[in-house]
Amino acid sequence: MKTQVAIIGGGPAGLLLSQLLHLSGIDSVVLERRSRDYVLGRIRAGVLESGSVKVLTEAGVGDRLAAEGQPHDGVEFSWHDERLRIDLAALTGTTVTVYGQTEVTRDLYAALDARGAEVIHEAEVLRIEGVETDAPVVVYRQNGAEHRLEARFVAGCDGFHGPSRKAMPDGVRQEFERAYPFGWLGLLSKTPPAAPELIYAAHERGFALCSMRSDEVSRYYVQVPVEEKVEDWTPDRFWDELRRRIPADVADGMVTEGEVLEMSVAPLRSFVSEPMRHGSLFLAGDAAHIVPPTGAKGLNLAVSDVYYLHRALDRFFNTGAADGIDSYSETALARVWKSERFSWSLTQMMHDFPQLGPFEKRMQKAEFDDLVRSETARKGLAENYIGLPF
Repeated sequence: MKTQVAIIGGGPAGLLLSQLLHLSGIDSVVLERRSRDYVLGRIRAGVLESGSVKVLTEAGVGDRLAAEGQPHDGVEFSWHDERLRIDLAALTGTTVTVYGQTEVTRDLYAALDARGAEVIHEAEVLRIEGVETDAPVVVYRQNGAEHRLEARFVAGCDGFHGPSRKAMPDGVRQEFERAYPFGWLGLLSKTPPAAPELIYAAHERGFALCSMRSDEVSRYYVQVPVEEKVEDWTPDRFWDELRRRIPADVADGMVTEGEVLEMSVAPLRSFVSEPMRHGSLFLAGDAAHIVPPTGAKGLNLAVSDVYYLHRALDRFFNTGAADGIDSYSETALARVWKSERFSWSLTQMMHDFPQLGPFEKRMQKAEFDDLVRSETARKGLAENYIGLPF
């Protein structure tokens, strides 16, 4: 089988890249290790930057997003019941949109179905050959048989544990990582949200987050030790712990009766792999970088990577110019590191780190107090939260 761009990974990054390439008249084939049902069953982030909304709309998958997405003018931070609302609209002139990653993926699948494209599911990539040539080959196994997909370029959109990043030679690839000593225990419930906007809460017992997917579905998180097992938690225990950490009036007004749709523990890490291009192989999304979910940047960084990569490939195939592919890694990484800094700084300020002493804890409070005091500080946070331009 031959194509112009072989895309490894059928999550939102891979599907969005395929859709944008199609609109530019460029052929692609998407290989996904899991089934379609599995991909659509994954629970992920739900806050879209304004730039991500624009890209999805331009890709032709913005109709349901526009109808069902929830624009949010602000976001709230709580420090042991001291409250601070960041007015995103007033400080930046724009908003974020709450719309689950699962819904984005569903919309992208619908677009692929409408144009008769097919994702090759349950395809395990065994190796990527010839990444330093103009004719790379992706070798994969499906239904017990080995297949070869020939392409001009390979786009690795296959996440942190995928094979694409490992296909870059050790002498080329450089990795930067910080693993945090805690994770987020998340609960998705069929209940109305506790508050109309997201609440990030710092507390002596640990961080908590009140979020939502819709008017009927809520998403909540509490910080737990990294070794914590979801099997050790009942929904009642989760609700009790969440109430201790969030503002008292929000806890008092919470309605928790309802179906628990999912519970899981996610470890937190900051990670970047450089470069994001080697020869005919490109990396995008979680294959190249991971951010703590504190800043809601994971999906949004994947969208900006795909935006840059599509623009580069469009220019290459339709004009013959190689400047876009040559500068892709540098361009994408400049935005990646800014988002890494923002997510890292929020994580530092809002979480309870076991190794912190009295001085470091006072510094955390001083960071929060500076946001309360300074409109300039609030504007900087708001500009990063709604998304840096790309």
